[in-house]
Amino acid sequence: MSVAIEKIHQSLSPLKEEIVHHKVYKLINSIDELKVFMRYHVYAVWDFMSLLKVLQINLTCTTLPWFPVGSGATRSLINEIVAGEEADVDAFGNKKSHFEMYLDAMEQCGAATDEINSFISALKSGKTLDQAFELAGTPLAAREFVNYTFSIINSGKTHNQAAAFTFGREDLIPNMFHSIVTDLNEKFPNQISLFKYYLDRHIEVDGDQHSHLALEMTAALCSNKAAYWNEAEICSKQALLQRIKLWDGVYQELAQKEVMTA
Repeated sequence: MSVAIEKIHQSLSPLKEEIVHHKVYKLINSIDELKVFMRYHVYAVWDFMSLLKVLQINLTCTTLPWFPVGSGATRSLINEIVAGEEADVDAFGNKKSHFEMYLDAMEQCGAATDEINSFISALKSGKTLDQAFELAGTPLAAREFVNYTFSIINSGKTHNQAAAFTFGREDLIPNMFHSIVTDLNEKFPNQISLFKYYLDRHIEVDGDQHSHLALEMTAALCSNKAAYWNEAEICSKQALLQRIKLWDGVYQELAQKEVMTA
C-alpha cells in the first residue's frame, strides 16, 4: 500500500468509525423499520452506479468510432468492476445489477418501490434531478446525498470520481447491521432472504476484489501528483460526511415514528 493511500485511510478512519457505529442501527429491529432504511438507502445503491459509469466513460472508449483510451491496465480494472456491478448473479441465478437486486429485496419485504421507480421514470423522461426528486417525494437527506454524488460526477475530475468511488463508497456495512438482518431473516425468511443475499453478495464482491481494483485505479489516476492526492482526500471526506447525513435522515424518521407510537 502506498504512503498516499495509507494517509487517506488514516484521515478517513474517524468518519468510517462514525458510520460503522451510527446510532441508526439500534433502531432497526423490525421489518417496518428496515423498510424505512431501504427507502433512503436505495438512492445510494442507484447513484453508486452512476458514479461507476462516469469512470467507465472517462477511462475507456464508449463512443464510436472506437479508439484505445488510457492504459490497458486501467481499462481492465474499470470494466471488471462494471461487469460485476451491472451484471451480477442474483439469488436465483439470474444476471442482474445490484440495483435491480436491491429493488427485488424491497419488493420481497414489502418496502414501497413506487418512489424510487417514479424518480427513475422522471429522469428517463428528461427531468432534472431536482424535478425528479419533487415528483417522487424523495427525502431531503437522500436528495442531498445524490446531489453531492452528481457534483463529483459533473466535476470533470476523474481522480476525484475515482476517490469518491474508492474511499467514499467502499464497503461500509458494519457487522452490527449484518447481524440485525441475519436475525430478521431467521424470523422472516420469506421476507428478508433477498436483502440478506444482497448484503452477503455486496460484501463478497465489493468488500474484497472490487476494493482492491478500485485502489489500484485511484493510485494510477493520482500517480505522483500531490495536488491530486490532496483533492482525493478532501473529496473522500465529503463523501463519507454525506453518508453520515443520510444515516442521520433515516435515524430522525425512525426516532419520530418511535415517539408517535409510544
